[in-house]
Amino acid sequence: MLYFYIFIFLFGLAIGSFINCLVHRMEKEESSLFKGSYCPKCRHKLAWFDLIPLLSFVLLKGKCRYCQKEISFQYPIVELVAGILFVLVFFNFGYSLLSVFYFFLIFSLLSIFLFDLKFSIIPDKIIFPSIFAVLIFYLIFFLKDANFSAEILFNFFLAAILASLFFFTIYFFSKGKAMGFGDVKLGFLLGLIFGLPKIILVLWLAFIIGGPFAIFLIFLKKKTLKSEIALGPFLIIASFIIIFLGNKILSFFYF
Repeated sequence: MLYFYIFIFLFGLAIGSFINCLVHRMEKEESSLFKGSYCPKCRHKLAWFDLIPLLSFVLLKGKCRYCQKEISFQYPIVELVAGILFVLVFFNFGYSLLSVFYFFLIFSLLSIFLFDLKFSIIPDKIIFPSIFAVLIFYLIFFLKDANFSAEILFNFFLAAILASLFFFTIYFFSKGKAMGFGDVKLGFLLGLIFGLPKIILVLWLAFIIGGPFAIFLIFLKKKTLKSEIALGPFLIIASFIIIFLGNKILSFFYF
C-alpha cells in the first residue's frame, strides 16, 4: 500500500508539472502538448533531466541550467500541492471511480486557481471542458450506481444555477467592478460539482478566507477599496477544503 501512495504522489507531482506548463502556454497561446519545454526567461530548450518534478528544482538550486536566472517557486509549490492533494484523494476515496473524478477536479481547479492568480482571468478553455467532463462523469455514475438518482442530478443542476445566479447578480449590479463574468461560470461549475448544501459552504468559506486577505492587502496599500480582488483562488481553496472535510462540516451544523 505504501508503494501505491508513493506512486500516487509522484503522479500528482507530474500533473502539477503539467499544470505549470499548461497555464504558461495558455497565456502565450502556445500548444502544451506538441511543443517542447523551454526556459521562459532564455527560451533554451530543456532536457528531460531538467523537468523532473521537484527534484530538478532542488538539484538546479532554483536556477536555470542555461541562463542561471532564478526559477519561480511557483513550479515546485504547484507540483507539491498537486502531489499532496492526489494522496489525500486516494486516502479518502481509495480504489474507486470517485477517486478518478476527484483527480480530474484537482487538475481542473488547480489550473483555474493558478491562471486566475497570475492573470486575474478564469479561462473558458478550462471552464467549459471541465463542465462537460463533470457531466460525463455524472452520466457514468448514473448508469453504474443505482444510488445516483435523477433527484441527485437535479440537486447538482439546481446548485449550479443558483451559484451562477448569485455571482451574476453581483456582477450585474456592480457593472463588473466587484467581480468578473468568469466567476459566474466558475460558480456554475462548482455548483455542479458540490450540489446543495455543500456549494453554500464553498461560498461561505471563500468569503471567510478572502475577506481578511483583502483587508490585509488594503492595509499594506497593495489594493484599495475600489480594487477588484480575484475571488476565484479563494473559491478553489474553499472547494479543496469541502472535498475532504465537507461531510464533517455539515455534520457539525446538523449535530
